[in-house]
Amino acid sequence: VQLQAYGGGSVQAGDSLRLSCAASGRTFSSDAMGWFRQAPGKEREFVARIVWSGGSTYYADSVKGRFTISRDTAKKMVYLQMNSLQPEDTAVYYCNYHEVNGMDYWGKGTQVTVSS
Repeated sequence: VQLQAYGGGSVQAGDSLRLSCAASGRTFSSDAMGWFRQAPGKEREFVARIVWSGGSTYYADSVKGRFTISRDTAKKMVYLQMNSLQPEDTAVYYCNYHEVNGMDYWGKGTQVTVSS
């Protein structure tokens, strides 16, 4: 599975951004896609995940109510709508494909910078 992420940028606190991720290669309905992020000097952390089939979603507590993950199965695309961005959301965001057998695939990161 190959992943290509789009949509990072620099915004002001309170603004919105939408990240997109395109998956190519074999995908299965039991798998999931999502987003992780890594801020300078910190470990990579989970942000959000959506199951390919059925669309169940999961969020980190820090983004609940502000971020929304969605998918377009026909296009093999996943989106992360980020609203009310805060400086602490500044990080490199990575698209992730998670197979039900535990294998993970990663895209190149996209930078999100939020200034106060």
